[in-house]
Formats: sequence, C-alpha cells, structure tokens
Amino acid sequence: MNVKLEIPQPSEAALTKSDRTRLTILSAAARQFRIAGYGPSTLRRIAEAAGVEAGSIYYHFASKEEIFDVVLDLGLRHVYDAVKEVSENCQKDGIGFRETLARMVHTHIEYLLKESDFTSSNIRNFSMLSEDMRERHRPLRLAYTGLWDDLLKRALDNKEIRSDIKIVPLRQFLLGALNWMGEWFSASRYPVSILSESAVKLILDGMLVESSKSFFPVEDTYFVESDFIEQGVSKAAKTRMHILSSAAKVMRASGYRASTLRQIAAAAQMEAGSIYYHFSSKEDLLDEVLDRGLREMADGVSKILSDYEKYPDPSKQLAYAIDAHMKVLFARSEFTSANIRMYGQLPQEVRARHRPVRKKYASAWDACLKNAQDDKIVRSDFEVVPLRLFLLGALNWTVEWFDPEKGGREGFYSLQEMIDLQQTLLLNGIARN
Repeated sequence: MNVKLEIPQPSEAALTKSDRTRLTILSAAARQFRIAGYGPSTLRRIAEAAGVEAGSIYYHFASKEEIFDVVLDLGLRHVYDAVKEVSENCQKDGIGFRETLARMVHTHIEYLLKESDFTSSNIRNFSMLSEDMRERHRPLRLAYTGLWDDLLKRALDNKEIRSDIKIVPLRQFLLGALNWMGEWFSASRYPVSILSESAVKLILDGMLVESSKSFFPVEDTYFVESDFIEQGVSKAAKTRMHILSSAAKVMRASGYRASTLRQIAAAAQMEAGSIYYHFSSKEDLLDEVLDRGLREMADGVSKILSDYEKYPDPSKQLAYAIDAHMKVLFARSEFTSANIRMYGQLPQEVRARHRPVRKKYASAWDACLKNAQDDKIVRSDFEVVPLRLFLLGALNWTVEWFDPEKGGREGFYSLQEMIDLQQTLLLNGIARN
C-alpha cells in the first residue's frame, strides 16, 4: 500500500501579503496551542512566535478565540477532506475492507504527524474547551467519525470483522490508538509508512501469533480498585488528598499553566491560603499529581509484567497487565487523566523529574513483549517499542471518551466489559472471531 499525500495549498503567487501574514499567525498559534494549551497562549505570545506586532493581529482576527476556532477547524477539516476522499475513491473502485482501512489509517496518521500543530492542537485541547466552543466544532467531528463508523458497519455487515463488539467503542479504540501517536512520534526513528502498516496489522490481526479465546479469571489479580483508597488516614492526610484530587481535576480541565491555586482552592471548597499548609507551591502540587498518576500504575502493573513464574503464559500475562493498567487508570482517573492530558505541554525540566518512573514502566512492558516474541507468542513483525506505545496509547486514550458510570445502560460498557474489549482487540485484533 503506497499512498502519496499532498496537502493542497494555493500557489505562492496567489497569496497576498495579508494572506501570508494570516497564515503565519495561524501556524504560530497552532504551535502555541499544541505546546502550551489554549488558556496560556496569549495573543502576545502568538504575535512573538509569528514575528509580528501584537496589535497587528487585530487586522486579521478579532480575538484569540477566533484564531483558535480557525486552528481547530483546519486541524480537523484537512484530515476529514483527505480521509473522505480516500473512502469515496475506495468505494468507487471496489477496493476491499482491509485495503480501505489501510489507506484511511495511513492518511489519518500522515495528517496527524505531518500537520501536527493544527491537528494535534485539536486533539489536545478539545476536551478542555467550554461546551459552547465544543458545540461549534462538533458537527465536523461527527462527520469525521461517521466516515469510520460507515466503514466498520459495512465490514460488520459483510462479516469481515468480529460480530461481538459495538461499532462506536471500536472506532473510539481505533482513533484513540492512532491519535496517541502524536505524543511519541519521531520521524527520525519511525517512518510514517512503516508505522501505518504496523498499526493496520495490529488493528486487524492483533499482536498474538495465535488467537486466544479467553484470558484469565478477573478476580485473580495483584490488586483491585479498593487497594488505591487510603483507609484510616489522619484528617491532615485526607485534606491533602482532597486538595490533590481537586488540583488534578482542575489541571485536567484547564491544563497546568492555566490552572491557578485560587481555582484549585475553589474546587476544594477551601481558602487559597490553606493550601500552603500542605503544599509549598503549584509546582509542588503538580509534581505529586503527576507522581500519583503514574507511580501506582508503574509499581502495580510492573509486578505482573515481571512475574514470569506466576504468569508462564505470556498471552495471559499481557492480558493481566492490560486489566491492571485499566483498573488503575479508572481507580485514580483524575490523576491519570491529568497526567495524560498535561504531559505533552509541560516544560522539559518538569518532565525530566518524572522520566525515571515512566522509563521504569516502559521497560517493564518492553521486557514482557520481547519475552513473548522470543516464545513466539507475540508476532515478530512488530518492533517492541512502537508496539508498546501503540498498546498503551489505546488504553490511555479511554479516559478521554469512556465513562464506566454508564455501564449497564443500553449500548454502554461497564469497566470490566471495556477491559475485556481492550484485551480482545489488542491481543486478537478486530478481524479474528
């Protein structure tokens, strides 16, 4: 499969000076929104990045919100138009499901990774927006997800994919895993064409050499959600945890730079000054939020990934680890989702402080996957590092769209049902029954 992707641009001669300035401002703004988030990206910072006077921005845009609206629209419209064209051409030419999926995945990844400032700005900021801002962009988002839903529905009707999964969670899983690539992609290490081919193979056929029908009894795990709830702690410790939980929720919603101690105190329903009895600064709060968002995950799941005596079957070991990762993810959802949403926008010195824990967790997964490949349980045509990144991306992205509180309602999954789905899709793929 070889898809040449070119983003249509007006010729340089067709652009007026005003057009070029407008495009420069938009490009600078998209980068600012991607790196810092919408809230902290002031017009002054955008102007500095664009190399223009702050006041001159008003000749082209009425406000930062208008700039952001255009960035969000372009970030999705480009990929929507391109994927729609691929889908329509494949249908017109009678191309089958597997090749159509491959071309659509490749196009999505190409725009995500090569037009990353605009598309990543959309992905990173959308969940933090006010409802009225999201509402303006929802029709295009629905149109885009509809392209994927139509493809998967046709495949389901033609018995080309599993019949035991619902279309919407399947699409969410697929796009979530792809979108996470924007957080780790390196053009020098992983060419886009190789990544897209590997992603399609994993999505369709899973990572296991042979399909496994069942994985393990759910109750037999190292820990359960109640292990993450402190019992019998002091009043001061409970207050500290309440502040941390409130801070995580505020930072998750607004991003680190836009979150103030006053906002956090309001969310915790306490005086702002009282926070200083427990934390010396907002940075101190951030460090503990990030640490809790990852350390419990790294410590708990790493036990499973490194215990080859208890888990002699690598496929079941991986399934247990997926189960544990998801349970920690949702037992501490405010901490883990804050970590996931903020990490790409944090200064390098903050990330450096938390890198050892992240590295430890990544190494545990890599060792387990390499061992499974050596035992010919996991397919050898996947590189271990991008395989691990794809797997964890698919799991982590669930915090952006899955609500376990809706479990039991018509059309919704419980947490355990979602875990079962993730195990099935990652290990067996969507084309295996």
